[in-house]
Amino acid sequence: MNAWLLAACVLLPAGLGPCLWRACRGEPARRLPAMALAGVMAVAVFLLTARGLHRTSYVDVALVAAVLAPTGTLVFARCLAGGARTEEAGGRD
Repeated sequence: MNAWLLAACVLLPAGLGPCLWRACRGEPARRLPAMALAGVMAVAVFLLTARGLHRTSYVDVALVAAVLAPTGTLVFARCLAGGARTEEAGGRD
């Protein structure tokens, strides 16, 4: 095991774990930053693993995750905004 894999092993539970915990608990507006940070942590773990294993194909996985993670955050934010808009429309009637 080299230093890159050790860093990935430390970052996985120490960085990604709390983000996933926070993304699953609490109010929806507070889950959004945790979800965005979890995406960044996942990309970092993929990059560290790719470097540690000397596999360039894992870098591709990290790049795809880096593109898709903000998209997921935007979809979640859209769902939150849609829910607020529905509550406003219900309050006017």
